[in-house]
Amino acid sequence: MEAASRRFLERWMEIPSPSGSEEAAARAWAGYAKPFADRIEKDTHGNVMAVLNPRGSPRVMLAGHIDEIGFMVTHINDDGFLSFAQVGGLDLQVIQGMRVKVLTATGPVPGLLGKKAIHLMTADDRKKVPATEDLWIDIGAKTGKEARGLVAIGDTAIVDYGFTPLRNGLAVARAFDDKAGSFAVVEALRLLAKKKISAAVYAVATVQEEIGLRGARTSAFGVDPQVGLAVDVTHATDNPGAGGRERAIQGVLKLGAGPVVARGPNINPKVFARLAAAAKAEKIPYQVEAAAGGTGTDANAIQVARGGVATGLLSIPLRYMHTPCEMLALSDITDTARLLAAFVARLDRRSNFIPSEP
Repeated sequence: MEAASRRFLERWMEIPSPSGSEEAAARAWAGYAKPFADRIEKDTHGNVMAVLNPRGSPRVMLAGHIDEIGFMVTHINDDGFLSFAQVGGLDLQVIQGMRVKVLTATGPVPGLLGKKAIHLMTADDRKKVPATEDLWIDIGAKTGKEARGLVAIGDTAIVDYGFTPLRNGLAVARAFDDKAGSFAVVEALRLLAKKKISAAVYAVATVQEEIGLRGARTSAFGVDPQVGLAVDVTHATDNPGAGGRERAIQGVLKLGAGPVVARGPNINPKVFARLAAAAKAEKIPYQVEAAAGGTGTDANAIQVARGGVATGLLSIPLRYMHTPCEMLALSDITDTARLLAAFVARLDRRSNFIPSEP
């Protein structure tokens, strides 16, 4: 990974962007993309599009979502403690006691996720995963009046956990799902800007994926692509938590072994074949994942936009998904961007993605 790209990635991972509160991330992504895009477009939903060679053909959409899981403040009691709802699917077994940032109109307010101490719990309670209503956010306020002067109902919050490099090219951070994918998309655009290409490329930072693939629906309708590639994360199975059942479902997917190319009804077979061929030609390592139905990613929404889109899905293997400490191999992000660029560079106006035609 180039030094400038690595610096942006590390900064990118620190920017909070819970679903519905992606504005700061959208500005940062657009700022990074601007030097190598022909134009930047934005829509009223919050999606950002960096466009390269807009008069080209076919029109290709590369999508990675910039929203992350988090919390929303629902109530402030008279003692100054904040109740919250989940924004997306959190793992409540691991977030207890974590530091958080509440994102307010006047800036972030630090706090932590509080719960009853284990010493004060009954034996039965210790065996249970706490419900959201059993937890609270503590910002250190003495009274409800003090807390309400700092935080408003509807403010969002994220776990305060940043980027940390580990051994062997691995790293951990909050929200690699899917800041890793949206970073790979904009990196692919940077690589393509150095090439002469036939395709019109719309790299899209989509919003609100974690609450129902919402940004992919609106942006795919607006872009109206002939080809769409979504980039997300998938569960790595190279750890003690993945036994025979998990590997039977996911396959054997490893960190550092390259992007995962999905195959199944959500995926256009010609897109899959072209991705595999591009990977082999460029000597890019890749893995294959069987997806027997919908994938639960932006690829689902893109495929059925308008009259249908020839869709593919690349996933970055990830350990500990939807926890404050997600882990991946940085080389997989780089190889994902390389594969996206290699796929697009091989397209021309004659490219045909109708499955039943030669």
